[in-house]
Amino acid sequence: MSNVDKELYRNKMSTLKCCVIIPTYNNEKTIVAVINSVLEFTSDVIVVNDGATDSTAELLKQFAKSITILSYLPNKGKGVALRTGIKYAQEKGFRYAITIDSDGQHFADDIPVFIDKIELEPDSLLVGARNLNQENMPKKNTFGNKFSNFWFKLFTHIDLPDTQSGYRLYPIEKMKGSRYFTTKYEFEVEVMVKAAWKGIHVTSVPIRVFYAEGKERVTHFRPGKDFTRISLLNTYLFFLAFLWYKPKFIIQNFTWSNIKKFLSKHFLDANESVLKKSMGVAFGVFMGIIPIWGYQFVSALILAHFLKLNKAIVGLAAQISVPPMIPVLIYGSLKTGQFTLGKDIHESIFNSEINSVQEIWEAMKLHLVEYLVGSVVFAIVMAIIFGLITFITLKIVGKKVLIKIDQ
Repeated sequence: MSNVDKELYRNKMSTLKCCVIIPTYNNEKTIVAVINSVLEFTSDVIVVNDGATDSTAELLKQFAKSITILSYLPNKGKGVALRTGIKYAQEKGFRYAITIDSDGQHFADDIPVFIDKIELEPDSLLVGARNLNQENMPKKNTFGNKFSNFWFKLFTHIDLPDTQSGYRLYPIEKMKGSRYFTTKYEFEVEVMVKAAWKGIHVTSVPIRVFYAEGKERVTHFRPGKDFTRISLLNTYLFFLAFLWYKPKFIIQNFTWSNIKKFLSKHFLDANESVLKKSMGVAFGVFMGIIPIWGYQFVSALILAHFLKLNKAIVGLAAQISVPPMIPVLIYGSLKTGQFTLGKDIHESIFNSEINSVQEIWEAMKLHLVEYLVGSVVFAIVMAIIFGLITFITLKIVGKKVLIKIDQ
């Protein structure tokens, strides 16, 4: 983009109230070049010196009068640096903030890509999508990115090609009031998920990226520790998603129009057999009942992928374990366990004498074996029943009924 009209974009960024935030930690070899390249597009630059111990602080002195420099000690992590820069930009009245890494991987010449997109889709969160198949791309980046993309889609229903890119445009005015707790690289996942949950449109734009060879490349990403942090964040977001966001999403989208679209798309698909659709329902019901509470939905989707089943149908059927149905499923599992093992279940486990969750849990522990065995048997029986109902409905009257629904 060497022929881009940089003065035009300087004016656009000023009109949009868009600044650039550059978090940096021990990138003395590249920080000056990165700042100079960004200054060609805007003077509203915020550099956050995240406790650098090299010559970064000294190098930044030459920019003291032309940019904003925020510094602190000791190093606290990229998440803290980004949060510090975003908070400052919000206080100064900026509407948007572009974040760009200071290690020289990103090209300031791609800033117009973000500006052009945000003009078309105001108040969106834009993530720069790298070409993950290009030369010198670290293999662990490709794996980590696919891992992150999967979880992001699970949490938000949004499909992004590159959720780990640090080159982004944040609608920071829209993000006011959001709370974050992460401090390292995992912040870039948390901020995206919570933005999506807040109703902010999250999408991507294509960007270029440069990876130096071998020892020339400087990175502070620690695969072991940082993947552990990201995994812990995913666990937290998983429970938050299924306790709050998922029910909210289902309620908001539970309209007759959406129901018709879903039925038409997945149950009238001519490229998939009735048997396979029925197997998807059966498998989803089975996964929704077996005793792996908290992991039923995600396990169902992962296994559906490997079994080549319709993930939408499996996911829908797995929703049999929604909160209102849980007492019914537990009761059915216990009664099935009683029948299977030939044991009695004390009536007190369901009677009015139990007045607290603790009392229910204590009663459940007395019959854990019956519950575990019963839940698996119950899951198999219910899967067969729901699978057969689906098969018969689709085979005999399904298409006619669904066509009428679609009309």
